[in-house]
Amino acid sequence: MTEIRTPRLLLRGWHDDDLVPMADINADPRVMRWVDDGSVLDLDETAEAIERWEEEWDEEGFGLFAVELLASGELIGFTGLSLPWFLPEVMPAVALSWRLGPQFWGQGYASEAAHATLEFALQDRGLDRVISVNRVEDGASENVSRKLGMVPERETVHPAYGFPLRVHAIDLTEFEA
Repeated sequence: MTEIRTPRLLLRGWHDDDLVPMADINADPRVMRWVDDGSVLDLDETAEAIERWEEEWDEEGFGLFAVELLASGELIGFTGLSLPWFLPEVMPAVALSWRLGPQFWGQGYASEAAHATLEFALQDRGLDRVISVNRVEDGASENVSRKLGMVPERETVHPAYGFPLRVHAIDLTEFEA
């Protein structure tokens, strides 16, 4: 699996010792507020999620990276690419997403990791276009999408939960590495 280094981060595959810190992130209601119906995930659900993320790497050639602080080796969350099957109207598409523990918010880590992942998608994996799907009220994720050069493409509603979503997109001709 690919590893990507940025000035402060290592984007890498998942290790066994990532389970507990990722489960702690997934168990925080502040983090999960913007994910699906807002339900937190326990240790077993996080283990199942990581297994799915690893399978996507095998099946698609991309997936969600574990994000580690270079300075400390601490897992701070994930960023990566996935197929947004939950939103059939945007398919076929590849979506960029991120999730960090709240103690790492507001420091530019999400933008740094997402930018490296976008570069990987467009240059290494040869994707022509990448989207992000954010809840309309999630201003922090909206800001990350804009910092990446993504532009709003459409608004829709989550088919299962009914809340408003905004889809941002960028293609290879618009990306600045």
